[in-house]
Amino acid sequence: MKIGTVQTFFAQDTSTNTTSVIKKIRQCASEGAELVILSELHNSRYFCQCEDVRYFSLAETIPGASTTLFGKVAKELSIVIVLSLFEKRAPGLYHNTAVVLEKTGEIQGIYRKMHIPDDPGFYEKFYFTPGDTGFTPIKTSVGNLGVLICWDQWYPEAARLMTLAGADMLIYPTAIGWDKNDSLEEQKRQQEAWITIQRSHAIANGIPVISVNRVGKEEDESKRTSGIVFWGNSMVVGAQGELLYTADSSKEAIHVIDIDTQRTSEVRNIWPFLRDRRIDAYNDILKRWIEKRNDEL
Repeated sequence: MKIGTVQTFFAQDTSTNTTSVIKKIRQCASEGAELVILSELHNSRYFCQCEDVRYFSLAETIPGASTTLFGKVAKELSIVIVLSLFEKRAPGLYHNTAVVLEKTGEIQGIYRKMHIPDDPGFYEKFYFTPGDTGFTPIKTSVGNLGVLICWDQWYPEAARLMTLAGADMLIYPTAIGWDKNDSLEEQKRQQEAWITIQRSHAIANGIPVISVNRVGKEEDESKRTSGIVFWGNSMVVGAQGELLYTADSSKEAIHVIDIDTQRTSEVRNIWPFLRDRRIDAYNDILKRWIEKRNDEL
């Protein structure tokens, strides 16, 4: 299956972003892509760098304007598209939500981001309520898509549960980058950790992983921080953790790659991690922390 990834810069004007992204989707389709994946919150700049109620005006309903617009594109091009939207579910209730559009242009399913960060420059808890859709793959004409979002990609539990529910691949629309005040050594450690954790999800589950990141410098309008340099490096990882594609760290990148969807079965036959799981011994995974008794300290 041919998969298109769209790594791009974002302007202040949302209509400019939408026009740019649709143009890039068309480019992917012209190169044979059957599935196109966009980065996290692609309609606007990354507004979570500060806490400001004005940005709630960016939220929209699902279904809504974006699903209608991109749905028409999906139907015209006969492709599946993974969107990432700021969802207004009800007054005062908002989510960071991925939407999967079928080739017919219809909404095939949604995923609401489960793990919500709250770090300097990434104040998402101010805007987003944690998701309630669970870790359920979205069934499409191109396979069962295990769609997760950005901060979710640090959690092996999320990747595993999507896999156990039948995902054919893991997909992460992403917005991650550096604080330019960090040392070059620290920036390198962060980026390598990000690459490593996604490769580990592929290895542990015997499944392809696709992560599509933003790229470029985006200022913090509140001026409380020095902004974020989104580090690009969108990637496609094979079922044994092999890097099949890595985008540039500072440039836009529109890429179509052919994925062997049968390889998961072959890999799981030689690395039967799912067979050898000790599900009888994992009850403590449901605890926040495992307290030790005094005689064990």
